[in-house]
Amino acid sequence: MINDFSAPLLHSRDARGVYTLTLNRPASFNTLSEDMLAALQAALDAVASDPAARAVVLAAQGKAFCAGHNLKEMRAQPELAYYQKLFAQCTRMMLSIQALPVPVLARVQGVATAAGCQLVAQCDLAVAGTDASFGVNGIDVGLFCATPSVPLVRNIPAKQAMEMLLTGGFIGAEEARARGLVNRVVAPQDMDAEIERLLLAILSKPREAIAMGKALFYQQRETGIAAAYQLAGQTMACNMVHPVAQEGVQAFIDKRTPQWPAL
Repeated sequence: MINDFSAPLLHSRDARGVYTLTLNRPASFNTLSEDMLAALQAALDAVASDPAARAVVLAAQGKAFCAGHNLKEMRAQPELAYYQKLFAQCTRMMLSIQALPVPVLARVQGVATAAGCQLVAQCDLAVAGTDASFGVNGIDVGLFCATPSVPLVRNIPAKQAMEMLLTGGFIGAEEARARGLVNRVVAPQDMDAEIERLLLAILSKPREAIAMGKALFYQQRETGIAAAYQLAGQTMACNMVHPVAQEGVQAFIDKRTPQWPAL
């Protein structure tokens, strides 16, 4: 895939169907400007339309992962209609991550703050470098991080999330892992190898089962327990009649390695 290296987002796809989307505005700490949001949306839409896609790695150039929204851009247009449109654009992009039928892995170095922390929380999995730090510090400029709070409180306990939101305080990578915001913390030079280990585990599983499971995981989380069980049972029944599960169960019975169809 040919990239314009001056573009806000770099993207590539390997032969396995793994997309790498790289935020490419290191001078501005990869803020989610209007053009960055538009580029991310277009890239996520492209992944969604690719039936052979298997995973997405969301990475960033430079010392920071993402410093949130572009405050200079926001301050230049102090109008309610503009802000409503901007946050709607951001929300659509964040929800597109969740709606993808493939896992999205954040590769986090340096700071991930405000909407940048939101971006990490919205991804399915996250690997952080030991140098990473996370905050929702909009309150420091009088702006409570309302939209970042939505995925944040779905990642970490409520009182811990509220403390971050009310104080603007940052947590380091190990604390983020302990609270459930990231999965793994490794030395910066080991991040790509750790991402690859996760990818290999994901790619060894059937795409269809992962797609069903991811959709169910997020849908049931937003329902009451009885409805969640009903939805989960229906999903498992549909998964069980699918050829990948039929083959997997038969392979278990036969004590052999599954031969996934069209893996």
